[in-house]
Amino acid sequence: MTEAYRVGDELPLLEIPVTRTLIVAGAIASRDYQDVHHDAELAREKGCPDIFMNILTTNGLVGRYITDHFGPAAVLRKVAIRLGAPNYPGDVMRLSGHIASLEDGEHPLIEVAVVGENRIGRHVTGKVTVAVTVAITGEGGA
Repeated sequence: MTEAYRVGDELPLLEIPVTRTLIVAGAIASRDYQDVHHDAELAREKGCPDIFMNILTTNGLVGRYITDHFGPAAVLRKVAIRLGAPNYPGDVMRLSGHIASLEDGEHPLIEVAVVGENRIGRHVTGKVTVAVTVAITGEGGA
């Protein structure tokens, strides 16, 4: 199954506009009520220039990046990420990735190295392991 993929294959770039709404909605959806994710005044009092995205929202966006590429048959097996530069309103997070390793067998696994950058620098780095249970042949679609 993994013969359709090779180590080193690049995934297409995904640009995600970081809006105030995305930051607040992601924090609410993940039940992260820390004020730095929704209250700009309190975030500034704590030394930040504005509210910033939480790790759970970033984690979800990284997962979306992988499943958008590999399709609805993709199952995330492991997401291991590390945050760097914050995502503030007005940023654009650019996610890129490449296939780091392939594990063939009864349950083939693909490991993708992912980087998300914004105007400040690297927001997120990590690796995602995904199982693709249905071959993607490029012929037609379901």
